[in-house]
Parts: sequence; structure tokens; C-alpha cells
Amino acid sequence: MANYDIKDINLAPYGQEKIDWAYRNMPVLRAIEAELIEEQPFKGLKIAVSVHVEAKTACLARALMRGGADVALTGCNPLSTQDDVAAALVANEGMSVYTVHGDSDEEYINHLKMALSFGPDIVIDDGGDFAMLLHSELKDLTGNLIGGCEETTTGVHRLNILEKENKLLYPVIAVNDARCKHLFDNRYGTGQSVWTAIMATTNLIVAGKTVVVAGYGMCGRGVAMRAKGLGAKVIVTEIDPVKACEALMEGYEVMTMEQAAPLGDMFVTVTGCKDVITAKHFELMKDGAICCNAGHFDCEVSVKDLTQMCTASKELRHNIIGYELKNGKTISVIAEGRLVNLAAGDGHAVEIMDMSFALQAQSARYIAKNGRGLENKVYMAPEVIDNRVAEILLQTRNISIDKLTEEQEKYINSWDF
Repeated sequence: MANYDIKDINLAPYGQEKIDWAYRNMPVLRAIEAELIEEQPFKGLKIAVSVHVEAKTACLARALMRGGADVALTGCNPLSTQDDVAAALVANEGMSVYTVHGDSDEEYINHLKMALSFGPDIVIDDGGDFAMLLHSELKDLTGNLIGGCEETTTGVHRLNILEKENKLLYPVIAVNDARCKHLFDNRYGTGQSVWTAIMATTNLIVAGKTVVVAGYGMCGRGVAMRAKGLGAKVIVTEIDPVKACEALMEGYEVMTMEQAAPLGDMFVTVTGCKDVITAKHFELMKDGAICCNAGHFDCEVSVKDLTQMCTASKELRHNIIGYELKNGKTISVIAEGRLVNLAAGDGHAVEIMDMSFALQAQSARYIAKNGRGLENKVYMAPEVIDNRVAEILLQTRNISIDKLTEEQEKYINSWDF
């Protein structure tokens, strides 16, 4: 039996149902898994995985195991762990799993350390928490690391800073920057899953409301697009003038958060930064305004400020805390300001994570084969990996696309006529 720290192993049957449903709807990952089973690229290797522990992630972790890996799995957000899925992986796969829904900050960090303690050869990170530990307290574990993969914009940003400062201790594939990840997962996945979670948690209509989206990167584009499609009036706040112009030309109003604060009914932060909505904004908001975060960490909506400035707080509905201010208004926050689509929902649609986790599995295979020859840098996912995911997806939908003729290849790769 695996070493593990989970809530209750008796929850396994419920988790297995979720895993089975996800797996049957992940044809791209299934195709990659079949290759891993045949090739056994991870035989003799240990892989530590820090990703949201839910059904789609379970399918990735299981595929790595079937490719020969010894896998240790932990979460990357205390509120996104699904305890029944964790139980199923321990009971039915013998996987080492260390995570419990609702972990305290201390417990969360301890579970990360437990997953790393077996000395992984490869790490798969979502947000850079493994990287943080491996570049601080647990530097001694990097000696045998072949490399890693990073799933998120936030994590890649942090790794790029480490590389720039010549502090990166192992090579990393920026899975997040693959076209099939940032185009589809970040835009369509985030766009749909954020609103699915908000609507399910609040039971409120979006049509007719004013939605303020902070940040117009790929994720912000998706959130704004789906809010507009649901009938909302959308305001975008940005710090990047080019992205602000793009939002303007998409038909959204663009302004500062201070200008938007009195206008918004719902606020969604998608910046990857901190203190995007703070005390000065809360004071300007309407009574009943709802705030949530779709960026990776829980510091974009300053719950700390709300806690300090409120006269009282209480749970208004499951996963919604209302903060009563001195001016008599109540501001609500969903999922404690944590990643709303996972802390208050099931995350991205299965088909989206099918693509993203197929990229992860292939990138881990690439690291296993080539990592020893790579410098300690952040690398783009190889184009062949990206294209393979798209090709398999099209095949599963019975879709064919055109190919360049020999003459077209010659024309497009030549500078003259």
C-alpha cells in the first residue's frame, strides 16, 4: 500500500466514478497513455506532481504510472482537492497521495514537502509551489532532478525570473506557453469554468449585470468573452496599454479599478498579481457586490483588507462570505478569494484538460529522454508535442484539414518569387 495522507480512503468508490467519467471523455490523453504504456519512458523514475487533485488530474497521474513512473501526488490549492478522488488513487492505484480539502497553510506546505520527500527525478508543477520549495528549503533535492514542467502563467513567470537571475536549478518545460494550452485551456477553459462556478455558487443570473474583469491576458479574454455571451455589460481593467486597446476594440469599456468599483455587480480578478482589489475599492462598491478570483493565488482580492475593515462577517451561502462594512454595505467573496473555478467548482471542462494533460504527459516524457542534456533554462514545449495534441483531437472528431503541397512548401519557405 502506498504512503499517503488523505481524508478518508472509504471515499474511493465515489472518486472512482468521477475518474472513470473523465477518462472516457479524454481521448487525446488516452492515445498518449497508450504510447507511454508501450514505451515505458518513466521506468525507474520518480515523478512528483503538484496539480489540483480532481478527476482529470487523476487521469494524468495514472497515465504517468502506467508509463513506468513512481508517482507522488499533492494539490496546488487547499480548496481544490476532491477527497474522494484522492482516496480512489490510493485505494485503486496504490499511488502516494498527500492532500486534504481545506488544508491549513501549514498543512498545505507540509503536504508539498511530503510529495517531494521521496526524491523525484521529474516534477510537474502548477503555480510554482514545488519550485519555491526546491529553490529555498529543499535545494538538496535538486541534485538528481532531471527537470520539470510548469502548468500555469504565474508559475512560468516565476521560473523566468529565476532564470533571468541565474538561479534556476533545473530545466523546465513551460507547458503553459504551448499553443494548445494558452489558447484553449487559458481562454476557453477559464472562460467557461469560472462562470460555471460563479453561477452554481451564487444561483444568480449574469445577464443584465455589470461584470468587471481585472486583467486581459488569455484567461481574462475568456472570462470577459463568456460574461458578454451571458448578457453582461463588461468592464476591463488593465495595466498593459496594448491589452487595454485590444479590450476596447473588442467592445468592452476600459477604465481603472477605482473607476470601475462603484459600477460593478460582479468582479473577477485574473491578473496573477496581488492587491488588485483592496480597501479603497471595497469602500466604493455597491451593496451586494460580489468578488472572486480566477488568478492562481488568493492575494488578488484582498480578503485581509476586508477582514480588517468589516464590522461583521458571516457565511451567506455555501462558499460565499459576506463582509458588512461601516457604511452599511455588504461585499461578498466567493471561495475565500481562492481560484474560483476549482475552489467553487470542478475546474475546466474535461475536454480542455484532455489537451492540457496530454501536453503535460508528453512534456514529462521529453524531459525523461532529453533533460540530462538541457541547461537550467525555461524551454517552450516542442512544437511537435503541441501539434500532436491538436492532430489527435481533430482525429477524434473525424475532422480533416488541408496540407501544403510540395510547391506551396517551396513558395512559403523562399524569400524570392
